[in-house]
Amino acid sequence: MERRDALAALLALAAAAPARAAPPAVERYATAWRRGGRDHAALLDIDWAEGRLALLAEVPLPGRAHGLEPLADGGVVVVGNRPGRWLWRLAADGAVVARHAWPAEPGARTLNGHALVGADGATLLSTETNPRTGRGWLSVRDLRTLAPVAAFETHGSDPHQLLHADGGRVVVANGGIARDAQGRKREGERIDSSLVLLDAASGRLEGRWTLADRELSLRHLAWSHDGARLGVALQAEHAEPTARAAAPLLAVLDGHRLLVPSTDAPGGGYAGDIAAAPGGGFVLSAQKAGRCLWWHPASPGTLTRVAELTEPCALAPSDHGAGVAIGAGFGAARWHAAEPPRMLAWPAPLAPDNHWVRLARA
Repeated sequence: MERRDALAALLALAAAAPARAAPPAVERYATAWRRGGRDHAALLDIDWAEGRLALLAEVPLPGRAHGLEPLADGGVVVVGNRPGRWLWRLAADGAVVARHAWPAEPGARTLNGHALVGADGATLLSTETNPRTGRGWLSVRDLRTLAPVAAFETHGSDPHQLLHADGGRVVVANGGIARDAQGRKREGERIDSSLVLLDAASGRLEGRWTLADRELSLRHLAWSHDGARLGVALQAEHAEPTARAAAPLLAVLDGHRLLVPSTDAPGGGYAGDIAAAPGGGFVLSAQKAGRCLWWHPASPGTLTRVAELTEPCALAPSDHGAGVAIGAGFGAARWHAAEPPRMLAWPAPLAPDNHWVRLARA
């Protein structure tokens, strides 16, 4: 299919998006940013239709955050950036209700930036690294206290994001980048990135996938809205700049195969985040290229540009899956399959961090 025909097909699919039963409600998000020389977690209400962004709470943090995990009660878990040595749980009003700080001994495992509420709703799963060996671990924690109660290896190194899979299992992206105890890349060492499927109760390895190009690091994950495929955001680690810039941004686990469906390279080889998008596809944030790109299974070889922003990174589904909310350098934006885009300024000059999540509203 020619590129112009593929784009026309995607636009037709967007125009045919199903009508919603009711207009979208105000959406609540949790994110992290740095302003005034200090790292914070922030809770926001966004009314896209009215063009309003309200800051509900801003909570000073002990250091830079990375991933956030929404809770059923409207609260959120905030995860310290790699090598993370703190983990906080916030209530729906931003109050800090639990803290976990890492012990001082050198051998203590450190966080890798992401966590996931367990299927039982009472535990938290966090990806971690043993700084002495570089091996990846998955800790099981008490969600109330954040203290660890069990741990399993991830059968790889540099584990990053994780998501639930069916049958009581979790899928984990092992980034595979060799790092020192401070989280810095060890240049010149082989990358060993993989996607693994683990039994969440025992840690048993039930599946493992790799890509032919070993210089691609598998980082962030999203299930499509229909659950038919898993999208994996890629970050290229090629030593040669030209090869790195031409690298793909997306891998897709479709059934039992991990494929790179598109060799389009409008993102400079670096996808900062991924979110489910309309029609069973995904939007990727090409942070360094200043673009957001839409992949759709009806045109698998094409990445369609849907936004151009300064440092877009954080992504989250919006409006019941009909759109994608984007956290960027100067504000919050939304791309929508059937409505005009919106852009709202942050409440003050600040440097947003990599991720945000939708929160439940009381």
